[in-house]
Amino acid sequence: MPATAHGLHELKALAGADLGRTEWLEITQDRVNTFADATDDHQWIHTDPERAVDGPFGAPIAHGYLTLSLVIPLFNQLLEIGGVSMSINYGLDKVRFPSPVRVGAKIRLAGVVDAVEEVRGGVQMHLTFTVEIDGGEKPACVAQAVYRHYA
Repeated sequence: MPATAHGLHELKALAGADLGRTEWLEITQDRVNTFADATDDHQWIHTDPERAVDGPFGAPIAHGYLTLSLVIPLFNQLLEIGGVSMSINYGLDKVRFPSPVRVGAKIRLAGVVDAVEEVRGGVQMHLTFTVEIDGGEKPACVAQAVYRHYA
């Protein structure tokens, strides 16, 4: 069950909060192929399972940017925001991909609210997201994200 925040005051109160972890999500070859079609990135390490078995990862892997893009729907499992007129993804301060996500692996998102500061008409949240791999020693992705929420 996600944490909830209603309005800017409750968002400010989340500074320092650990939002927990989402449910596991399996990364399928179909999802990888759909992302490849959407981005015109058909590199064989992603889209050719037969060739990828003999490649550097021993299996096809998800695109790093696919993994990053899944932060958006997974974040909705961590925090439900109401009482604002608009929320926007303001950008990323830093992103790293320490470990590849093999097709068939399961991932989940962990989130921490690092800081919340006032900006004109709203608040700006700084979060650290970690995409964990089930059974993995290293995370798939660590991203410092910035969101803005307006009254």
